[in-house]
Amino acid sequence: VLGFSTRLDTWNSESLVKSLKGSKVALGCENYDVKFEVYPRKSRPMEEDTNGKNEEEEFNTGPLSVLMMSVKNNTQVLINCRNNKKLLGRVRAFDRHCNMVLENVREMWTEVPKTGKGKKKALPVNKDRFISKMFLRGDSVIIVLRNPK
Repeated sequence: VLGFSTRLDTWNSESLVKSLKGSKVALGCENYDVKFEVYPRKSRPMEEDTNGKNEEEEFNTGPLSVLMMSVKNNTQVLINCRNNKKLLGRVRAFDRHCNMVLENVREMWTEVPKTGKGKKKALPVNKDRFISKMFLRGDSVIIVLRNPK
C-alpha cells in the first residue's frame, strides 16, 4: 500500500513516476502493478482559437476589446451587474470569463426604504460607495459600457 507524506499535486511528474514505478498498489482485496508513461505537454502561452486567432488577437478585435481599451488607455467603464448594482471604475486586468480587477470603483444602487403599515410606499433612494480595489467575478457581469459621460 502506498502512502504519501505530501499532496499529489505538489509532485512534479518525473519524481512521481520514479517513486511509484514498479510499486504494488492494494485496492480493496486485489493488488495492481503501477505503470506510468509520461507524455510531455506542449507549452502554449495563448490558447489557439479554431480559426487560428490567438487569445490576444481576439481580445484586441472581439467583444472583449472594450475591456482591453480600458486597460490600455486607463479609461473608465460602467458595468451593470446581476445584483442590480452599477460599477463605475477603471479596469486593471481581465480574462476571457470577464473576471476583472477594478480600481477606483464607485458602486451605485437604489433602495426603497421600508414604511409602516398603511403608509404610502416611499420613493427609491440612490446610494453609492467607493471601493479602491476589487475583484469582480465575470458571471455577475451583464453589460460593460465604455467611456460613460
